[in-house]
Amino acid sequence: MRTPHVVVVMGVAGTGKTTIGPLLAARLGVPYAEGDDFHPEANIAKMSAGTPLDDDDRWPWLDAIGAWAHARAGLGGVVSCSALKRSYRDRLRAAAPGLLFVHLSGDRELIADRMGHREGHFMPTALLDSQFATLQPLEPDEAGVAVSVAGSPEEITDRAVRALDDISGAPL
Repeated sequence: MRTPHVVVVMGVAGTGKTTIGPLLAARLGVPYAEGDDFHPEANIAKMSAGTPLDDDDRWPWLDAIGAWAHARAGLGGVVSCSALKRSYRDRLRAAAPGLLFVHLSGDRELIADRMGHREGHFMPTALLDSQFATLQPLEPDEAGVAVSVAGSPEEITDRAVRALDDISGAPL
C-alpha cells in the first residue's frame, strides 16, 4: 500500500488553482485546502488594493500552508498555493518533505481573460504582470509537473493525474 502524497497546486493568479485543486483532491480521495484561506487579513487587504505582496508578507502565509501540509504527511492532501519562487517551494518542502507540485501553466492572454471573468476574488488582473515577473518554473530537481491550463477543468485534472502518476511511478 502506498502512502498518499500531499500535492501543492501552484501557478500565477487566474490559472485555476481553486478550481483544479478540489477536483484533483476528489480524484485522489484526499482533503483539499484553499491556500487563500491561509492569508492573514493584512495580505488580502494589500492585494485588494492592487499592491503586490513582498516576501515578508508571504513567509507567514507559506509557513501556515507548510504546517497544514506537514500535518497531512502520510495521509495525503491537496492545497493551492501560488508557490511562484523556488525559495517559496523550498520553504514548503522544509516544513513538509515529500511534497509534489502541480504547476498550472498557460499564456498571459488566456489567464488574463479568465481573471477578467471571475467574480468575488480579491486579486485584481492588474497584479498578473507582477505574478509572471515573480514566477520561477519548477526546476528539474523539484518533484512536480507542469500542466497546461488549456481546456476544461476536467481535462486539466485528467492531465494532472496522469502526470502525477508518471512521476510517482504508480497510480496515485
